[in-house]
Amino acid sequence: MSLHYPLSVAAAVLLSVLFSILLPQITNSDTARWEIYSIETLTLTDQQFLLGAKDGTPARIGAELRLPPGTAPIPAVVLIHGSGGVGANIDGWAQSFNAMGIAALILDTFTGRGISQTITNQTQLSSFSMIVDAYRGLELLSRHPRIDPSRIAVMGFSKGGFAALYSSMKRFQQLWGTQGIEFAAHISFYTRCDAPLLDDEIVSDRPIRIFHGSADDYVPVEPTRGYVDRLRRAGKDVQLTVYEGARHAFDNPLYPSVLSLPDAALTSNCRREEKQPGNIINLDTGKTFTWNDACVTRGATVGFDPYAREQAMNTVSDFLRAQWRLNP
Repeated sequence: MSLHYPLSVAAAVLLSVLFSILLPQITNSDTARWEIYSIETLTLTDQQFLLGAKDGTPARIGAELRLPPGTAPIPAVVLIHGSGGVGANIDGWAQSFNAMGIAALILDTFTGRGISQTITNQTQLSSFSMIVDAYRGLELLSRHPRIDPSRIAVMGFSKGGFAALYSSMKRFQQLWGTQGIEFAAHISFYTRCDAPLLDDEIVSDRPIRIFHGSADDYVPVEPTRGYVDRLRRAGKDVQLTVYEGARHAFDNPLYPSVLSLPDAALTSNCRREEKQPGNIINLDTGKTFTWNDACVTRGATVGFDPYAREQAMNTVSDFLRAQWRLNP
């Protein structure tokens, strides 16, 4: 099975989104080369993913690889967007990484699947499918002549943060990953951790770093604290950084300080858990959770916080420099 294809195969679904990303960055001297890929993956239901079923719907997603100058092998970060699609925060992080001498692979998990956003309808794409997308991005980079396969991290935001975090689970690596390669670090921003999964404490020994805002009413931080505590008790290298007063998507500079999303679908009031393999139960009904359950509500806010963004970018930069022994 071929992993990626020339642009001509996927031009119809990629050009409009990727051109809008590329054009403003042409004068960015830290990016020496752009490469655009179409990646073969699967669209899966929660149950299909959790059980390792291979009969999902075939899909192709777009990916943009931004390479800094040079010829020596370099580290890379796979970037996975949230429910709003590829946005200004992703671009900012990619620029930051290129300035550090790190390649950035931006995955567009929506456009190739005919999705523009999942804020109002999360049933369009399971967050678990995005874990498969992350592994396919890792596989692509591991074969690239400029990339050091031992230094590839994954970083995601909200829905994509779920993929970045839970791609660390050994259970999922065995079901969907590529043998012999794994992410060197998992970096997750404001992700949902309120539905415990079977074996979710059995994760990679690679470091996990999570960033959240205390004022996040879209994905409240308390369940994340609980999961981090469980991982720490299991002896894992995990750290949670919480920025006081920061809202969801605090690193997106195109958002105002407060932006209301009245139709955003939320599961904050849902008590969910994978009680048996492949079945996430609504603990209040005893039945399989669906997005039509009464506990699902609507309405949340997002908002840019320049201080939190700056602090997060500095912390992530320092972390990767230390991990990969990069020059300041």
